Formats: sequence, structure tokens, C-alpha cells
Amino acid sequence: MADPKGFLTTPREEWPRRPVGERVRDWEEVYVPGALLPIVGPQADRCMDCGVPFCHEACPLGNLIPEWNDLVARSDWHAASDRLHATNNFPEFTGRLCPAPCEAGCVLAIDQPAVTIKNVECAIADRAWEEGLLPPRQPDRLSGRTVAVIGSGPTGLAAAQQLTRAGHTVAVYERDDRVGGLLRYGIPEFKMEKRHLERRIGQMREEGTRFRTSTAVGRDVDAAGLRARYDAVVIATGATAWRELAVPGRELAGVHQAMEYLPLANRVCAGDLERSPLSAAGKHVVIVGGGDTGADCLGTAVREGAASVTQLDIYARPGAERDEEAEPWPTYPRLYRLSAAHEEARDLRSAPRGGRGRAAVRGVHAPFHRGRGGPGAVGAPGGRGRRSSAASRHRPLAPRRSGPPGPRILGTGPGGRARRRAGTGAGARGHDRPGRRLRDQCAGSVRRRGRGARAVTRRVGHRGGALGGGGRRPSSVGWQHSAAGAGRAVRPADDGLTVCSRPATASSPSPTRRPPPGRRSIPCRTSETIS
Repeated sequence: MADPKGFLTTPREEWPRRPVGERVRDWEEVYVPGALLPIVGPQADRCMDCGVPFCHEACPLGNLIPEWNDLVARSDWHAASDRLHATNNFPEFTGRLCPAPCEAGCVLAIDQPAVTIKNVECAIADRAWEEGLLPPRQPDRLSGRTVAVIGSGPTGLAAAQQLTRAGHTVAVYERDDRVGGLLRYGIPEFKMEKRHLERRIGQMREEGTRFRTSTAVGRDVDAAGLRARYDAVVIATGATAWRELAVPGRELAGVHQAMEYLPLANRVCAGDLERSPLSAAGKHVVIVGGGDTGADCLGTAVREGAASVTQLDIYARPGAERDEEAEPWPTYPRLYRLSAAHEEARDLRSAPRGGRGRAAVRGVHAPFHRGRGGPGAVGAPGGRGRRSSAASRHRPLAPRRSGPPGPRILGTGPGGRARRRAGTGAGARGHDRPGRRLRDQCAGSVRRRGRGARAVTRRVGHRGGALGGGGRRPSSVGWQHSAAGAGRAVRPADDGLTVCSRPATASSPSPTRRPPPGRRSIPCRTSETIS
């Protein structure tokens, strides 16, 4: 490390956010442009270059964090970019969206604030693009093999880029009209501007990756046709089936899922729509779910000019410090974290003015429901905590009335009586019906054709999917890293494709089984070479 005493002399300093009153009037990213670079060098110098870096294991990609922290502290941006991209295809995405489980595993976090690893990662990626350190990497020669990648989320894009750079001819199939999956339709503009996505897609096009948009495999293109046309097929359709709530009034008009609501706001920002059909302007909004998706809905509703917003969370408000007995270091702890959207809801008392449909926000609050075995419910700053009896412990709280009545429905109150307009951010439960059909079709063909089948049917993750296990019950912790890592796990071998359950890193152990004679694989925990 450049300064052996950096962690003792330099306090933690994060990327500052723009003032709330300024950022809620637009859809630009919440951080102050250019404010990260002056502070990132000393922050990287706080890294202790541990002999056993637990941040490696905490990061789903196994990023070489101490190495590029040291390089940033020495202002060697070119080498830092090389080390970062050795394990991460899209650090400009993960540096903005990941909840940073690596920081929870930082050794410094045992008794001090952790190193700002996420900010350093983002600074390296942005600096590399600014200085032209990321030109397209076209393969030296083509392999003659063709691969179809179904899905253009972070998993599909990472797999496509790795395979293209290895010399394979890759085509990515996407059912939406634009490439990006959840990065395009789902992540709000204020969390990640889509110019970052467009820039990376442009790089992939120049490298030779082909994209087929508005094409639903299984509907517009038959899965059997893909198997006949391509040497391999990578299924990266993700976990897009949302979780339903079996509560009275769910069938009423005005009750919407988060992934019905958020993509429409993305289309407004892209210029496809003048106004979202589900706009929250002037409405009383209730958000069911207290995770990242709920926060995305909160920030979107505030920018659309909601009359009021109430967010419900079944869990009690967590503490500000780690519970060493229940969640010892280096596990990822449940802490009270104030996201940018909740900061806006706390500070705002009126909707941003200047646009049509803007209405006064008379009460923006986020009461927290009491969880099982937790203390009394405590509201967020600016909100009101409420207690609940054992019989009603897991029933949503009735939202407070404030402001003008909303013309549309978002949730239900006691007895199923319609109250206001709302949606749910309760997460996803797996892949949707078309994805299941596609999986079943490909899996059945591989079973009939045996091990030599030219199809990679092992599902790889998307939003919230565990590493190498997309379509499973999602987790909000590190889904961006997990999805990108699952895509990188689809690696080329000399005469086939190797599917790994974990991307190879400097700390990865040797394979648990060796590939057949004549086939060379890359280090991973479990691998399967498909010719």
C-alpha cells in the first residue's frame, strides 16, 4: 500500500450527492459530477492490503480489490483499469448499482468505517473511459463457432462479450426493443444514466457482437431453430416473474407491480412516451416492500410529483450497527441505510414545481411494520412508527390520509376497501412462463442428445439470481455482480464451451474434477465442457 498509515489518518469520505431540491427536478444521477475523483485517491489509500483479503470472498465476482486500490492510490489508472476488468466486464454498472457486500467484508470494517470500495471501482471505470483506455478488443482470429445468447441483461452481455473476445461469432437475442434487460427497463435513470449502457453496447458492437432486438425466443424464433443454427446456446433470460401478494383487493384497478411501473418511467426518459400511463403525479402512492426495488419506486414517484408516498416494510427498522451475535463480520449485515430516494422523501415537503401534473406533497413518509420478534415499529426520519398486535403482525399497515384524494388505486385498507393508488416492490420469485418453456425445450433436447449436445442449457442469473443460478429466488445483495459473474462463467475452451459455477479469480481453488483428456479448461470450482 502507498501509505501504510492511510487507514489511521484518513477518514471515510463518500461520493457527495446533489442537493435534494435540485436532483428531484430531473432524472440525472444523484451524485455531484466530478466530485469523486479528488477524494478517491486518499480513500483508496485507506486499504490495508490485507494478507487474507476477505473483500475477495465477499465480492460475487472476486474482484482483485487490494490490487487496484493500491494502483489508484499511486495514480496508475491504466494498470488499475486492467486489474479491475480482469474480473469485471462492466464496473461502471456495478460501481453504481451494487450494494457493496465487499465493504461489509472489509477487514477495516471490524472496528472502523470500511474502505469506499464501490466508489473506487466506479472512479476507475469512469476514468478509463475518459482517457480512452477501453478500446474495442477484437479477437485475433475467429474460431468458426457460433453462439446464441438469449437475454441481454448483465448476464447475457457479459457472456456475449467474453465469447466474442475468444473468437466466437455471437448473436444476442432480446425480446424488448432495446438491449440491456433490467439495466435498460427497470433501473431508474437517477441511479444509472443509460449513456453508460449505450457506451458499453457500442464497444461490444465494434468487437463483433450482434444484437437481435424485439425477438422473443420461443415465440418469434423457435428454440429448435436456434439449436440447429448455432453451435451453442446460452440461456440468460433472468428472474422476471414477480412475486404476487395474496391479499384482498389485489385484483382492483390501480394496483401494479414494480416492474409494470418502473419500465414506463424509463421509456419517458428515453423519449418514447410523453407521460407514463401509470404516472404517480398527484396520486397518493403506497409501496409494499422496503428493498431496493421499493426505493426505486419511491424515487420515481417523487420525481413524477406524487401527492404523498407511504412505503411499508414487514421488518422492524434495523439498527445502525452490526449485530455481532446474529450477523458477525464478514457477513452482509442488515443495517439502517438511507438510500438517495429515502433521503429525498425525508427532506421533501412539496413536490418539485415547474411541470404539468405537479401537486403538493403534504406527507412523504415511510412507516416500518413490526417484524416477528422485533422491537416496536419505528418510522423513518420524518415518518411515524406504529406497533401491531400479534394477530395483525404480518398485515400491511393502513396508510395515513393526507392531501387530495387519489383517483386511482394502489393498495387496500382494512376489509379490502380501496384506498389510494399503489404498487408492490415485493421482489421476484423466478423466471417467467416464456422463460420456463424455453428452459424446458432446451433441457429436453439435451437429454435426448446426450452429453455431446451443442447447447449450453444451464441457466445463468439475472436480477437477484444467485451466482450461476438465474431464475432462482432473488436476493437484493449484489445481483449486478452476481449476474455479471454468471455471464463471465460461460468460458471458451479449445474445442467447446466451459460453464463454471464461479468466475475464476486469483483466490479460486483448482477444479474439483479435471476435464477429459485433450480438453483444456480454466480454473473454477465445478465445470462442464460442452463440445
